[in-house]
Amino acid sequence: MKFENAFFESAAGCSNQLPVSTLPEIVFSGRSNVGKSSLINKLVKRKALARVSSSPGKTGTINFYRLDEVRLVDLPGYGYAKVSYAEKKRWAELVEGYFHQERDLRLVIQLVDMRHPPTKDDLHMISYLCDMQIPFIIVLTKSDKLNKTERAARLIALKEELQEYEGVTIIPFSTVNGEGVEEIQGIIGQVALPEEEE
Repeated sequence: MKFENAFFESAAGCSNQLPVSTLPEIVFSGRSNVGKSSLINKLVKRKALARVSSSPGKTGTINFYRLDEVRLVDLPGYGYAKVSYAEKKRWAELVEGYFHQERDLRLVIQLVDMRHPPTKDDLHMISYLCDMQIPFIIVLTKSDKLNKTERAARLIALKEELQEYEGVTIIPFSTVNGEGVEEIQGIIGQVALPEEEE
């Protein structure tokens, strides 16, 4: 799969603007400022395909990026307190509208900041994915910001924090040193295969 061929395709601010699902879709989910845009840019080997917002909660659309064989779907970040109630409600309608449509959804990449325990919103989202029986992996962002001791401690703590979801794939990731990039690309390539090729 040629990740570097990715290009921005469209953005949807409400569920009736969502494009028809014509390709396998890989969804990126996580709280505001967790690093979704940075992960997408690293995967597609581009510096600014997905715009990295300096203001948490600024990206209020679902953004679609097209590759030859797959779409990458960037959900708006959740959990930013300064966003108005009306805006949070619109985001909820948009995201739930996406998940309740007939789409070729192959995988959700759920991002969690490795430096901290998963937030209530993170756990709510993971629980939602389980309830909806949507396949997902957890990517731990900002792994380079921890030293070896802190990293080991967080990985042990995460086993406890995510014990309800035993068996889920967890991948540490860093935009700085590229940790996890090839593994995530490999998983995307595998889940995007046509059904008969899997």
